[in-house]
Amino acid sequence: MATALEARGHDLRDSLWSARVLLEAPESVRAVQTAYLEAGADCIATVTYQATFQGFHARGLSEGEAVEAFEVAVQLAVEARDGFWREPGARAGRIRPLVAASVGPYGAFLADGSEYRGDYGLSVDELADFHRRRWTLLAASRADLLACETIPSALEARALLALLDETPDRWAWLSFQCRDERHLADGTPLGDMAELCAGHPRVAGVGVNCVPPGSIPGLLEAMRGRIGSGHTPLIVYPNSGELYNSTTKSWEGGPGPVDLGDRAPAWLRQGATVVGGCCRTSPDTIGAMRGALVSRA
Repeated sequence: MATALEARGHDLRDSLWSARVLLEAPESVRAVQTAYLEAGADCIATVTYQATFQGFHARGLSEGEAVEAFEVAVQLAVEARDGFWREPGARAGRIRPLVAASVGPYGAFLADGSEYRGDYGLSVDELADFHRRRWTLLAASRADLLACETIPSALEARALLALLDETPDRWAWLSFQCRDERHLADGTPLGDMAELCAGHPRVAGVGVNCVPPGSIPGLLEAMRGRIGSGHTPLIVYPNSGELYNSTTKSWEGGPGPVDLGDRAPAWLRQGATVVGGCCRTSPDTIGAMRGALVSRA
């Protein structure tokens, strides 16, 4: 979402990141979500990754205004999905796209890059308390499921699973931020977390996101080695391969454009069920991936 919004001229150098556009230009959010659907996405996310009650309050929004912002975020995505699905020919060879309510980590609220480290110094209960108000609201929304993204630590994963227990009619996926091909950002073995999530009855999938594309084969192996294949769907949506500089709030040092369309079929052969793109990818990326997968189906 962020890359596509920036391509439309929006400045996201803000503690709310893409949620800033939710407040200032919501029509752009819906337009980008529609662009992803038209490119071939089977799932779109709300712009709530970096949106929190605490962040909205710091911006000066009242409790009611913050609630409304979350409701609008889901409404925009649902409208984009439903509008696309009504278009002539949209259903040919497609499944009805899902709307995932994005739940970013505590580090996203801090806006200091700590979601790439996981060194919060908070307990499971404290993290659950931080997430609970947003979780409860999104769980009651029209989104199809919740997407817990870029989780850097075992403690935060356990907090989110506890919240999932509090909303027994909801499903969620959990995707982790990893420092190498075997460990979460906080050093926890990825296989341990994959096994924990796979054991929960309403985890719709487990995986990784915002990791370099080259690390995906090793990460899939680490997860598949603990939970096998065909049991819990494995989700991978890497970034472009560039590195995020939390000081300058910019991406740098990348190897150049990576054709995820070329790599996606191999990831499915290696056990992935869901593939996609995270930071610095675009609707063109999704189009390339879908094209490659359809041509090899």
